[in-house]
Amino acid sequence: MTYVSRERASAPTRRALLVAGAGAGAALVAGCAPASAPPAPAPSGSGSASASPRAARNPTPGAMTLFKDPGYNFNGLTALGGSGVGSAEVGEVLTAVNTINKAGLSAQTYVKTFRALGDQLLKAPPGAPADQQTKRFRALRAAQYYGQALFFVLGSDDPGAEEQLYKAGRKAWDAFCGLCDPPPVRTTVPYGKTPLPVWFFRPDESSKPRPTVILTNGSDGQNVDMWTYGVPAALARGWNALVYDGPGQGQLLFVDQVVFTHTWEKVVGPLLDWLTARSDVDSGKIALTGLSMGGALAPRAAAFEDRISALVAMPGCVEPWLGFPPEIRQILTPDKAETNRIWNKEVVPELSPAVVALLKKRFEPFSIPAMLEARKGKLFTDFYTPAARIRAMSINSVIPRIKAPTLVLDYEDEQFYPGQSRRLYDKLTSPKDYVKLTAAQGAQLHCSPMAPQLHNEVVFDWLQKTLSGGG
Repeated sequence: MTYVSRERASAPTRRALLVAGAGAGAALVAGCAPASAPPAPAPSGSGSASASPRAARNPTPGAMTLFKDPGYNFNGLTALGGSGVGSAEVGEVLTAVNTINKAGLSAQTYVKTFRALGDQLLKAPPGAPADQQTKRFRALRAAQYYGQALFFVLGSDDPGAEEQLYKAGRKAWDAFCGLCDPPPVRTTVPYGKTPLPVWFFRPDESSKPRPTVILTNGSDGQNVDMWTYGVPAALARGWNALVYDGPGQGQLLFVDQVVFTHTWEKVVGPLLDWLTARSDVDSGKIALTGLSMGGALAPRAAAFEDRISALVAMPGCVEPWLGFPPEIRQILTPDKAETNRIWNKEVVPELSPAVVALLKKRFEPFSIPAMLEARKGKLFTDFYTPAARIRAMSINSVIPRIKAPTLVLDYEDEQFYPGQSRRLYDKLTSPKDYVKLTAAQGAQLHCSPMAPQLHNEVVFDWLQKTLSGGG
């Protein structure tokens, strides 16, 4: 499909739609075929669809295939990867995988199994009464498993449980935080009419100024993902770590109903105001990382904030809209009424239930009406508004403004933003480094779901070197 005319729009093919997606820590269906088959063509950095020359190679061979469906498999691998930092347990995840496969893989079986696992972990374990450390890490794992269920709930038999599932995961996360030693400072930071919830982790409660990292999530990750991708690594090096929910994320999305904004500097600015007022923060050594779609959000903020001393994009993301295939992007025309006519009359009738569930998830962080309709089991009718919002999140024009030293990570078999890490790196004019994590390291796929510890080693070694060790 190369254009959309008023007379007849070509409906997106099922295969093309199944690669749609833009999001961190998140799973997307990568094609019609099982994970063992060649993946569907993915959008290139220029926006045109082209098959990878390595398309015949299976990116998750052997034991790396937990589920035949690549979207569910990606999520399962993400959960399994958290085991190294206590945010999952290998046996728990693999038992859940076996239970789901035995029952028949579906959104319903996935949600039911991981939700039950979260519920189980908030109860007392077998044997002696649980001490504080046991309760702490059982709560962290529960947060992970509720997050797994949350991701697929809109495709389940009970999509209206989305907010309830989010709150269950948030309660588990807060229980974990309350049992940390020292516990993170939990507060809110002003942002428009809706304050940002923050969790400020410290190695100890002294007032010694320390390097600090602000950990930015993607479009559908949860707080537990920021634990996996940074908090323990920061604390082990004597750094502070700030976790937060921004617009379109966590509490702001699921409870406060605030969607993403492209002006992420207005989100990070108040966080920096709060941090630089603290005696335990070295204001000359504040780093900013961005995971998944945060690889666009964090660079955008750094382009306008000279208080950022170092920046990491994981991966680099220049245009989130290019995370959707051309068949989806070309539905968007300059005219809202025409765009929505094409969507509702010519596209939606051709969509399978699996694709409908996928699109509900992909678009909800950009449209509250879309989210609320999805919770009723319905697909949004206004395609234009969220699509235009996603397209506006391009950082292409502001990259040259970034002054902070920047590390751009890339991943072999990157399925959501292929080519965009290199585009970001090439356009940067600040001091910069580029690292690609590979299948030979077990670190392939978006955000290296199977190798978050290696991921953290690369990121924090670079930060230590860039900010001269600190501490």
